[in-house]
Amino acid sequence: MKKDFLTIILTVITIYVSQGQALTFSDWEEQSKTNKRLLPKYGQLPKTEDEKIYDGKFINEILKQEQFKGDRTAASNHMIQLGFNYMYRGDLKTAMYRFNQAYLLDSTNTDIYWGYGAIYMTFGQYELAKTQYQEGLSLNPSNTHLLTDYATYYMAIFYEYQIMPESVLKDSKERAKNYLDSTLYYLNKSYQIDPKDQNTTYKLSTTYWNKGDCENAWRFLDECRQLGGRPITEEYLKDLKDKCKKKKR
Repeated sequence: MKKDFLTIILTVITIYVSQGQALTFSDWEEQSKTNKRLLPKYGQLPKTEDEKIYDGKFINEILKQEQFKGDRTAASNHMIQLGFNYMYRGDLKTAMYRFNQAYLLDSTNTDIYWGYGAIYMTFGQYELAKTQYQEGLSLNPSNTHLLTDYATYYMAIFYEYQIMPESVLKDSKERAKNYLDSTLYYLNKSYQIDPKDQNTTYKLSTTYWNKGDCENAWRFLDECRQLGGRPITEEYLKDLKDKCKKKKR
């Protein structure tokens, strides 16, 4: 299930920009040296007068739209959603542009760190993603999007340790269990705040599956189904049925 989990849960998608060119993280880093829009919060670098004028015009135009009526947070949330839409299509550059525009509209909106973290998770840059999640959670410890994706960071490290040879890291599989425990801690924390998030319930199911806790694996899968079941994959269902016989009630 590892490939399926990392594909669906971590949003590890095939990385292509809109022109169809493969984009590696090395490419991303190189381009970001001359394009601050590829850096979270524009790298907090100084802006030229022309850039400041453009930013002001952009903000004014967005806030004039009827759907926002001057609400900067609503406009920021819209940009974050657009960012994820682009990311799911594999256009990571435009996704980051939208996340940064969300920051421009409302720098207090901690969901921007959800977007920044997702970009880095997609590249497999887990420690950079962790930094974004931690920064967002330091500002808003109750942000369930961040809590759930921070848990996903720990799941990614769990899988890395699981497949790591003992010759590379002694007791790697034993150490991996600690990361699985951290995954559960943050997922349950998120669930306590918002039990209606399909992403959280699905990840709880898969995490309990990894721990061999069949009862909770089925419990949270059923909850995810009741909420719509959008994240559930056939591969995971097969793995769950193979490993865990569902108890009849």
